[in-house]
Amino acid sequence: MKKILTSAALASALILATAAMAAPAGQKKSSSSGLTQAEIANLQFMREEEKLARDVYLIMDQYWGQQTSVFANIAVSEESHTSTINYLLEKYDIEDPVISNEIGVFTNPELQELYHTLVEQGSISLVDGLYVGALIEEVDMEDIVAAIDATDERAMILAYSNLLDGSKSHLRGFVDVIEAQGLVYEAQVLDEDEVQLILESEDH
Repeated sequence: MKKILTSAALASALILATAAMAAPAGQKKSSSSGLTQAEIANLQFMREEEKLARDVYLIMDQYWGQQTSVFANIAVSEESHTSTINYLLEKYDIEDPVISNEIGVFTNPELQELYHTLVEQGSISLVDGLYVGALIEEVDMEDIVAAIDATDERAMILAYSNLLDGSKSHLRGFVDVIEAQGLVYEAQVLDEDEVQLILESEDH
């Protein structure tokens, strides 16, 4: 049985909201931070993108926590991820876009709107919530790879690589619960073969 409840429009909205991650490397480094404008923008965006994941999962846990612990468990990891990016912001003396740790509050207007859209979709049913989680992780992976490609800073590459491993693990976690419902998961954003390799990796 195969079912994808997350609409193509929702996937498109998530991709558009993360379009800032496509900036190429090779720009002139800032004298103050030592980073390019692309590197700075990516760090600031990633800080809120990881917070978005955390916030959505915390709300999903309020809806579906009695049926699965996956949202609560992954939300803890996302808290660590957003803190990792905050460490980099402090290291490079870059302004933190997170002005409030309150759930659902974002500086980036696209992420602010996207948060409400994702929560609305995920609140429909447990399966919808799981597909929203899987969608977030697929887009996170796409964005992280773009951010790695746009920097030559070793500290940033290491941090992003750790986040990428985390997102792969999170995707596997959501898919496990989806398939426990008798469904067959298909990639929503990434290439299907890539997703299958992630799901079948040895550390699963």
